[in-house]
Amino acid sequence: MSSTAMAQLNVQLHYDLGRDLWGSQLSNRPRLTATVENFTPDRWGSTYFFIDADFGDKFVKSGYGEIARELRFWKAPIAIHVEYNGGLQRAAYGYDDAYLIGPAWNWASPDFSKTVSVQLMYKCLAHHENHGGSCHSFQLTGVWGLQLAGGLCTFSGYCDIWYDKGVNGRMVLSSEPQFWVNLWHLPRIHDEAKWSVGTEVEVSNNLVWPSQGRNNRFYVIPTVAMKWTF
Repeated sequence: MSSTAMAQLNVQLHYDLGRDLWGSQLSNRPRLTATVENFTPDRWGSTYFFIDADFGDKFVKSGYGEIARELRFWKAPIAIHVEYNGGLQRAAYGYDDAYLIGPAWNWASPDFSKTVSVQLMYKCLAHHENHGGSCHSFQLTGVWGLQLAGGLCTFSGYCDIWYDKGVNGRMVLSSEPQFWVNLWHLPRIHDEAKWSVGTEVEVSNNLVWPSQGRNNRFYVIPTVAMKWTF
């Protein structure tokens, strides 16, 4: 957002409720996901990345990550956004690599308790054979962060919509709003004990692969989660 924003690194652990809500449809879905997330601003823009590790019964089942760099050498709130998405998976359907570039509009309140980013990007889907034979796509992304009750609660998340020739309707939706209670703001808890508890709700269409069939339907999948912020 700005070189005056604070860098932040956090580690999250999520217990996924997909199997409990959707039964055999999502029997292939892992129960536990660990996430490392980092945002670092500097005088030339900012760097953001996260890495997810999904745990099976005896091993790490899959890993997925995104890394984005924003460049801004001027005063206008428009930055150049460059991003890579990709990962590895033991199951039959892995994560395809994607490369994105485009403008980003960023806004933050003076105390950074409210932040908004909107990005419109060209997206290259590396394995075009999995996407209706076309590697060319576009993506609209919104990212938000909101501190509530003097920082006791945080409501944050993102929403992605992108074109994919290989799915029904040719559009994919992926959104993951999060709500956290930041425990160090409570009485009798030391302000250096940066624990948060909360939830993440995955809302998607044409994204999740069920146990049988294709990624061609709508899902809402919540988690129960904890987080430590460094």
